[in-house]
Amino acid sequence: MLKRCACGQAMKLILRTVIHARKVSIMNVPVYSCESCSRNEVFPGVKEDLGKLVGELGAKPLPHSVAFDELHEWAGVLKKAQEQSEPLESAAVARKAEERMNELLDLMLLADSVGDSAWKRELKSRLSQLTAQYIM
Repeated sequence: MLKRCACGQAMKLILRTVIHARKVSIMNVPVYSCESCSRNEVFPGVKEDLGKLVGELGAKPLPHSVAFDELHEWAGVLKKAQEQSEPLESAAVARKAEERMNELLDLMLLADSVGDSAWKRELKSRLSQLTAQYIM
């Protein structure tokens, strides 16, 4: 779970708290971080969804905290993998991603059997958050 930094050193994928408008703490955001030069980059697979969240919060939000891992499947998988192995390891992340995909697919079958199209749409959206990480 590494990336090369502009300074030439390796950046590790970690979960960080991002502060928006000095009032909102967005916890467990996947970020590449360089220990050498202190550069941080939001993981490309969540950047768009993080931007949408910030847009929804607005320029003058009330102070509060948001658990990004509860809003984005990939962040949730990373949090579960981190609980199992510190630092994040590719094998642990892959296992947790597969487990979560299987859970979501099981829920999709259940939603289909009860004919709940809104639930199916939500589950498809959550699945797409996970599968997009492997396409990037």
